[in-house]
Order: sequence, then C-alpha cells, then structure tokens
Amino acid sequence: MKILLHICCAPCLIYPLKRLNEQGFKVKGFFYNPNIHPVSEFNRRKEAVVVLSKELQLETEYPEYLPSEFFRAINVDAAAAQRCLDCWRLRLLETALYAGKNGFEAFSSTLLVSPYQDQESLKCLGNQAAKEAGVDFYYEDFRPGFRSAHEEARSRGIYCQKYCGCSYSEIERRAKIKK
Repeated sequence: MKILLHICCAPCLIYPLKRLNEQGFKVKGFFYNPNIHPVSEFNRRKEAVVVLSKELQLETEYPEYLPSEFFRAINVDAAAAQRCLDCWRLRLLETALYAGKNGFEAFSSTLLVSPYQDQESLKCLGNQAAKEAGVDFYYEDFRPGFRSAHEEARSRGIYCQKYCGCSYSEIERRAKIKK
C-alpha cells in the first residue's frame, strides 16, 4: 500500500519510517511545515530532512515554504492549544489532499511520534482530513520510538530543534528559559 508520510522534522522521521517499512508500506515523505519560523530555522530543518531522506532512500516532496498559510490558518489571539489544533489541521489536510491527488491510499504523520503532541486530537484531525480528501488516515501511536529515534539522530549528527517550530512556541520556550 502506498502511504504519504507527513514529516515534521528529521529526528521524528526515523521511527515512524522504520515501522511503516516493517509493515510493508511503500512510503513517500512530505515535508510541509509553513508553521516553522524563522526561515533560517525552516531551512535548517528542511536540510536535515533532505540529508536523512537520502541516507534512508526515502523519496520526499518539499512543497514551497509559505508561512502565510500558517498565519491564515490560525487565530493569532487564540490560546496555544487552539493554535496547535489549527496548525495540525492545516498540515494534515494538506498532506491528505496531496495524497488523494497523487494516488496514495493513505497518509500518516511523524507528529504521532512526539510525546508532546495530543494524540487523540491528531487522530481526530487526521480522520477528518482523510474524509475530506477521500484517502485513509493511518494512525499508529509511534511514541514508544521517540527517545531512541532522537538518540539515533544525535549520534548521526542530525539537527535536533529545541521548539516545535512556530514563532509562538519559540517565544514560550525563551520565556521559560528566562525564568
């Protein structure tokens, strides 16, 4: 079965790709993250995915970086939890639509590997996007592989970021550091 895997970052790609390959999926990557800010951070994360994709022989699609899509999708005055939901919805729907238009039977996301993300919300949003795009959403709780994948990424010299990607999460991270 052909599956499109949304990739949030290189470290989070390692375990889900391994699991999907073990299950016999034909995987293609999709690095769609208009939320990442600033552009230098986006480029750093993209380059890490490019390098890892080559090493793992994963064909990966890199849609144009358009942060305006992120800002249109979120309510900038909303609480962090709502902004995250809106951001996930945007990225999962774009992945599902690409999958539907390009002959994939299903899609999934490396967001499902993070212990910092709300799995139930991601599952619900993935299913909604699947319904809208006419493809299946493959849900698996990839969190058991999070730590080992990040250790592997560090040992390979792969860039491991310190915040989720959006300007709001960077501001929140810096505020915690100051305290």
